Amino acid sequence: MERDMVRRRAVCEAAQVLPRGLRTAVLSQDPQRQACWEELRLRAGRGLFAVDSAGREAPLTAGGRPCPVTAEDLRQTVEIATRASMQGAAEQLAAGFLPLPGGHRLGLCGSAALREGRVLAVRTISSLNLRIACPVTGAGAEVLPALMERGRFQSSLILAPPGEGKTTLLRDLIRLLGEAGIRTGLADERGEVAALRGGVPQLDVGPLSDIADGCPKGEGLMLLLRAMSPQVLAADEITCPADTEALCQGANCGAALLATAHAAGRDELERRAVYQPLLAGRVFRRLVTIRREGGARRYLVERLP
Repeated sequence: MERDMVRRRAVCEAAQVLPRGLRTAVLSQDPQRQACWEELRLRAGRGLFAVDSAGREAPLTAGGRPCPVTAEDLRQTVEIATRASMQGAAEQLAAGFLPLPGGHRLGLCGSAALREGRVLAVRTISSLNLRIACPVTGAGAEVLPALMERGRFQSSLILAPPGEGKTTLLRDLIRLLGEAGIRTGLADERGEVAALRGGVPQLDVGPLSDIADGCPKGEGLMLLLRAMSPQVLAADEITCPADTEALCQGANCGAALLATAHAAGRDELERRAVYQPLLAGRVFRRLVTIRREGGARRYLVERLP
């Protein structure tokens, strides 16, 4: 019951970025349905949809009719999210997402403006994805003992497809490590893990975490290594060679690692070239695979050589 209330509050907080009509439609939905939502998706000309914790997507209705979404609704949402300063948020808009208060995130999709093959801006927005941040305190409690050996945290990689709870588990493990007296440096490129505001985390990442927010993961990891002497280096969503290189350097400097990657399991991980340096260097000692069974998430821990 308490968890449902927390998630409904998160939905209410995230919905503040929506124009009044859509916000009213969202907040008027059945509270029990709201407690299951993890995303709200807005598509111009096609409506408003909610994605629940089982990954199911369904349209929202108001008065028995689908909730219409216009291109103007999308533009207003981005304007509210950027506090009417879209130009000041140009770099984040070009990256395709906006971090929001409370750790929520607004993803953007549409027609891109390019220069020399690089996205400079999303010129015309066609879809938005409002990801609702709702920490699950205790998610890592059953996992952490399997990641420890003789009192030391073993470098661990969390695997799952998008939207399966990797960030939630990562955040809670960082919190638990801090409570166990283990200092963690977190490279939070997109502000989803700790959600810093004014230098203070809005989401619980424990008492002993130091956070590099808003910079590329590779650079953030190196900054943390040089400046904060972490016992564990953490990063969400390893996706490019710079990320893997920084993790390898961190491991060579004696820090344990905690990271996430998009993969359904070990076989898929081994097929992806970007992860080969980590596997070849035997950087990780544990793999944590997240699987969904009957709507609930299950964590499987595998030891690596």
